[in-house]
Amino acid sequence: MQQDVREIDEKVRRESGVIERITGEIEKVIVGQRYLLERLLVGLFADGHILLEGVPGLAKTLSVKTLAQSIAIGFQRIQFTPDVLPSDVTGYNQYDIQTGTPRFVPGAVMSQIVLADEINRCSPKTQSSLLEVMAENQVTVDGVTHPLPQPFMVLATQNPIEFVGTFPLPEAQVDRFLLRVSMGYPSHEDNIRILQTHLAGQPVLSLNA
Repeated sequence: MQQDVREIDEKVRRESGVIERITGEIEKVIVGQRYLLERLLVGLFADGHILLEGVPGLAKTLSVKTLAQSIAIGFQRIQFTPDVLPSDVTGYNQYDIQTGTPRFVPGAVMSQIVLADEINRCSPKTQSSLLEVMAENQVTVDGVTHPLPQPFMVLATQNPIEFVGTFPLPEAQVDRFLLRVSMGYPSHEDNIRILQTHLAGQPVLSLNA
């Protein structure tokens, strides 16, 4: 019994060290958003998806990209607009003239961390293309199922104060997200640190995966 407790304690310390290392790397780039970073890691380790809400300019996209780079896994960003089609997200079958058979062309979700930027700006039909992806970690095109690479997480952003030309997410899709995180403005001190950090160069280039 005591050996089991020691093993669990050792594992907790080891995993905590990994989390602190990842957080430290991300904070080389993202300043004053500890609350956000902790929840990004919760979503990653809990195998869940996250909905990020905040006005433009709060580093939502940069935070997600930095997370992917800090742990050296695949990252793909989808800029949602009304003309984005479901096949742009999931992929489609293309007829191969040489072989005479259909060939699957992967969509943007065929990555490990997928950023659905301004998800409420695309049509409900395109939004629905993420339902199977987020619930089952797979894509079905023309009756053929394609598993997604692991680990896999969708992070979606939306502007909570501007709704002109947007399509509100249905409750069925909001339910797919493990966490809903609202981002606020950085403090005056954090703004100074942001300027000092980013005027000195590109901190994202110094990350160690």
